[in-house]
Amino acid sequence: MPKICLVGAGSTVFAQNILGDVLSTPSDQDYVISLFDIDPERLKTSEIVARRICEALKLTSVRIEATLDRRKALKGSDFVILMMQVGGYKPATVTDFDIPKKYGLRQTIADTLGIGGIFRGLRTIPVLEAICRDIEDVCPNALLMQYVNPMAINCWAIKEIAPSIRNVGLCHSVQHTAGHLANCLGENIDDINYVSAGINHIAFFLKYEKICANGDRHDLYPRLKSIAAEGRVPADDRVRFDVLKRLGHFVTESSEHFSEYTSWYIKDRRPELVEQLNIPLDEYIRRCEVQIAEWHALRQDLEGGKPIDVCRSNEYAAGIIHAAVTGKPALIYGNVPNDGLIENLPPECIVEVPCHVDRNGIQPTRIGRIPSQLAAVMRLSISVQELTVEAALTGKRERIYQAALLDPHTSAELSPDEIWDMVDDLIEQHGDLLPKYH
Repeated sequence: MPKICLVGAGSTVFAQNILGDVLSTPSDQDYVISLFDIDPERLKTSEIVARRICEALKLTSVRIEATLDRRKALKGSDFVILMMQVGGYKPATVTDFDIPKKYGLRQTIADTLGIGGIFRGLRTIPVLEAICRDIEDVCPNALLMQYVNPMAINCWAIKEIAPSIRNVGLCHSVQHTAGHLANCLGENIDDINYVSAGINHIAFFLKYEKICANGDRHDLYPRLKSIAAEGRVPADDRVRFDVLKRLGHFVTESSEHFSEYTSWYIKDRRPELVEQLNIPLDEYIRRCEVQIAEWHALRQDLEGGKPIDVCRSNEYAAGIIHAAVTGKPALIYGNVPNDGLIENLPPECIVEVPCHVDRNGIQPTRIGRIPSQLAAVMRLSISVQELTVEAALTGKRERIYQAALLDPHTSAELSPDEIWDMVDDLIEQHGDLLPKYH
């Protein structure tokens, strides 16, 4: 039986989504599901949820395992899915917001790019290295599916740490936004054909079109642009429609995310921009506080207080596993080494492109050149990603300063001296969550 290992399985709701997808996908295969987390209480809840999913689907042959021993969980796995958050909400995420705020640097999500993304990457990469060494030892042929942010930074680090491990980074921004745009246009997503390419969270739809019943293809970009021109933009998506107006293409990640990826929108001296564009500063903090407040009741429901719903999500993991096991092909959007897939981005960076999946694994699609203005925006963040990975793998403190200095949002708000001082404060506050730098 193929073995699937979930690392960070204490992320119970996400684990429920992934397992619900995998186990409800028609297949002749039974699976071994191995759950690992460092939090025994969370792990216990996830184990209960996994067993309840099997009961709801009447799957009597699926074997569920749960352990606090990572190597035991990984041993013999065919698929490894990473879903952990190193440092948790407290203290790490709170630190990522509070210290920059002291310097006048505001953020919305702070998990992918910007100063928050840099430090989330710095504390995650050492854990990724330990996991990769375990995979090399106990399941070297496994396919690693990496869901942990900061996506591109983490995938870049894995490429450098363990180039022999088959891996792909997975996000839901492309498929979520494709559906969102269909809703904005009053169209059925099943009638939409699209191509997206770029880097994670800064990828753009190069094509977004409707396939008509007679086979004709209609470019939907003129209709999307008319939404902006006529003032019919959804209240929570004003940033992305503004980007469409400026760059001519629609970006795949949400307005609250993208607003902190450039120097354009969040400005301490221009608070009216935040109000006009409805940018939710400190949004991730609010989301976490709500989830924490609701966790006790949710946990009771998950453990048996209510019937469990097994609903399909649009995450890619189940489709990848099904394609790899059965040979029936799937199309996903994955984060992979560029190596010329997008000609006008650095070959060593991580790009998000369409990928074919079957028994041969993840096979990325070559895109060629993308519009130069889109590539230019991406390169601003690629340099930050590269320096963050180098800082983590070499221990050079100066690379952290330089990554922050080159970040578009950070450098637009703070002076070099302020950036140096902020980085020092962040390193000190992180304490043992970070290694020692020289």
